[in-house]
Amino acid sequence: MAVLLVRYSEIGLKSTPVRVRFENRLKDNLLQMLMADGVEALVNKGEARFYIEATDLKAAIRSVRKVFGVASISVAETCGPDLPAICAAAAAYSQGRMVKGKTFAVRARREGGQKFTSMDVGREAGSAIWDANLDKDPRVDLTSPDVVFYIEVRPKAAYIFSDYIYCHAGLPIGTQGRVIADVDDDRGLVSAWLMMKRGCKVLVRGSRDPTPLRIYDPTLKIITSGEVPPKTLGYVKGWTLANLPAFDASKYALPVYFPTIGMDDAEVSAIMQRIAEESS
Repeated sequence: MAVLLVRYSEIGLKSTPVRVRFENRLKDNLLQMLMADGVEALVNKGEARFYIEATDLKAAIRSVRKVFGVASISVAETCGPDLPAICAAAAAYSQGRMVKGKTFAVRARREGGQKFTSMDVGREAGSAIWDANLDKDPRVDLTSPDVVFYIEVRPKAAYIFSDYIYCHAGLPIGTQGRVIADVDDDRGLVSAWLMMKRGCKVLVRGSRDPTPLRIYDPTLKIITSGEVPPKTLGYVKGWTLANLPAFDASKYALPVYFPTIGMDDAEVSAIMQRIAEESS
């Protein structure tokens, strides 16, 4: 059975209580995004991983890759956590992916109290893949292979995959408090997006259509000018260095953030293009 293997990045650097809280928030955000996109899926949390079962994996990938906090995704085949099961599954998995004359390698890692090592997994699974593809003249190249088979062995199951789909990473929305973003142009929208990526729940006001931001937060809230909801921690401005002389801190009762102040127009346009492509 194929599942989505979902990884996070900097959440793993947090202390245990904070990490658990951030993991729970990330799980909630994954479920919220999948529900908003109409994708039926089951999300399970493991050690530094989430496992998603869905009838439509392509739709699930499109949904999950928009969730901030997700570093990468892989479509993985599952099997039992013992060496015979891993070798059999690796051999079957490889037969549709090996190309005649191409080199391959196995990258294995494990977690748990198994009586075998990661090197054992790599060696035995590599032999099984070799034997299953003799008609394709397989060759091993551990340095720069044409095809890589990744195997992760966990206490209850093993996962075999060949690709990483890299995502936005960052922190889950809602872990870093609430801010108000003034979105009047593309730079303002990119500034709001960057604060969302850092885990802030962003409330939007301004004249620019904020619809692209709703792709990343289905519950995005639009507020009126002058409205400051309780527990707001600051304001977000899409300003450049040229605007800074006009900034008067005494007018603001809360901190003000300028995420794009060090970016030129080309950098802002590149991020805006990514947002536009994912919104289309």
